[in-house]
Amino acid sequence: MATPSHYSALVDIEEFYDADERRRRSAEVEFGRDWTDDHGIRHELSWVEDTGELYVLREPVPHSYADPFGGIHYSGSHDEDDSEVEGMTVVVVGHADSRDAIEAALDGWEDAIAASDSVLWLVDRLRDAGILDQSNPSTSYSQ
Repeated sequence: MATPSHYSALVDIEEFYDADERRRRSAEVEFGRDWTDDHGIRHELSWVEDTGELYVLREPVPHSYADPFGGIHYSGSHDEDDSEVEGMTVVVVGHADSRDAIEAALDGWEDAIAASDSVLWLVDRLRDAGILDQSNPSTSYSQ
C-alpha cells in the first residue's frame, strides 16, 4: 500500500511537486479536467503512480466556500496570510495502490464528469472504494 503523505495544505502545483521529488519523475494518470461542484468550481483529478496519491487541482474559489471534499475555505477575511494561495491549488484526496484499483473505482468517469455537480459522484466512488482519505479534513464531505 502507498504511504500516505498527509499533504493536505492547499498549495500550487509547483509546491506540490517540490515537496516530493517522486511526483516529478512519476507517470501520472489524469481522470478529467472538468469535474464541477455545486458552486461551478472546476476540479482536475490525477493519480501519481510512484506515490499512489490521488490529487485534485482546483481553480480559485470565491470568498467563502465549502468544497465538495468537506473543507471550508475563507479568503480575504484577514489582512495578509502567506498560506493562502491564489490560482489553482492542489490537495491530496486519497491513495490507491495501483492503476487498476483507481481505474476500477472510477469506472464510468468519462460519462459522470459531464453531469452537474459531478464531484459528488467522484467523492462517493472514492469513498466506496476506500480510496478517499478520511483522515484529511478536506475529504470529510458527507451528504
